[in-house]
Amino acid sequence: MATFIMMTRLSHDTLKSPKSLQHLSEEVMEHIRKECPEVQWKQSFVVLGPADYLDIFDAPNVEAATKVAALIRTYGHAHTEVWGATEWDKFVSLVSPMSETRGGKGARTPSA
Repeated sequence: MATFIMMTRLSHDTLKSPKSLQHLSEEVMEHIRKECPEVQWKQSFVVLGPADYLDIFDAPNVEAATKVAALIRTYGHAHTEVWGATEWDKFVSLVSPMSETRGGKGARTPSA
């Protein structure tokens, strides 16, 4: 499973009341559970800034993550951005076998 971070900004016509936001969230999550049973929701945060929410979820592939974003855009009347994410320890294990050359003597340069 791959981890994805999704930023969501609701459209202004969606923001009618705090209670309507809760109902909308429950409705959207029901669609996600039905249409994307393989997706595992990790965390959800309300954030300050250009987005309203930050969600973290695991999905088997980019297509499943895209489907989640499409469902939120469709049923949640929102704009989404989805980013693939790698946990730090996994990142370190990915890059540790890489060459340690940093442009010094003997460094390889990409071909033009």
